[in-house]
Amino acid sequence: MNARSEPPSEPPPARPGPPPVSGASARPPLLRELLLVAGLFLVYKVGRRLATGHSEAALRNGHDVWELERALRLPGEGAVQALLLHGDGLVHLANTYYAAVHFPATAAFLIWLFLRRPVHYRWARRVLAAVTAAALTLHLAFPLAPPRMLAATGLVDTARVYGPSVYGPPQTDTLSNQFAAMPSLHFGWALMVATGLVVATRSRWRWLWLLHPLLTLLVIVGTANHFWLDAIVAAALLGAALAVLRLPHHARRPPTVPVPVPVQRDGKGTAGAADEARAVAEERAGARR
Repeated sequence: MNARSEPPSEPPPARPGPPPVSGASARPPLLRELLLVAGLFLVYKVGRRLATGHSEAALRNGHDVWELERALRLPGEGAVQALLLHGDGLVHLANTYYAAVHFPATAAFLIWLFLRRPVHYRWARRVLAAVTAAALTLHLAFPLAPPRMLAATGLVDTARVYGPSVYGPPQTDTLSNQFAAMPSLHFGWALMVATGLVVATRSRWRWLWLLHPLLTLLVIVGTANHFWLDAIVAAALLGAALAVLRLPHHARRPPTVPVPVPVQRDGKGTAGAADEARAVAEERAGARR
């Protein structure tokens, strides 16, 4: 008795994965976000103004921080400033960077995440809000004069001498609080911008974003607007916020690219064709990154 040969059954189709959550469906309403960011900015400005009027305490705290840095054997801020003072053009560029990059860079970062990485945008916005709130609390509890105001440091107020400057005389400056040096939100925000872009992108060059906080650190110290400890405390606050406000797990890795494996009608897989298809898919995935 001859047994009939049954054609081999084809493998069942793969189950569709969960729908992506990083597309337009995950993007929060634009109007709500504009109002929320504007409200956070207003709270930031009002909070800094509440910390004014503590010049004596701020100057006293400034001397204490300066002495603490010497006790900890941290490098002197003057070493960085000496590099900037080699030429008027370099120090003018550093002052411009301090005055013009802080807010625009952070705003551009949030806008890009909102448009291209909505899930990462929600995470970054929460982290920035938490860091800023913690910083404002410290500004109120520990007013601190920047090193440019302390004669003991021997540092030059580069913005006042070489320009441009975003600050007026502390006694008449009604737009900002110059006694809110610790922590440095210039550095904290710059470090979060770099961290967010490294996490949200897959380019092999993405680690170059870390140059932004590094350059910011050299600028804020070299222009005598901040102590080293101001940046260290800002980094610690950001680290705590990142530890508590975790990025959703599904957004931590890039989506995998399914690789079709061709199957012959006789039921025998073609290993060579599968390897070739997999190589092509990986090459396409790399090009998209």
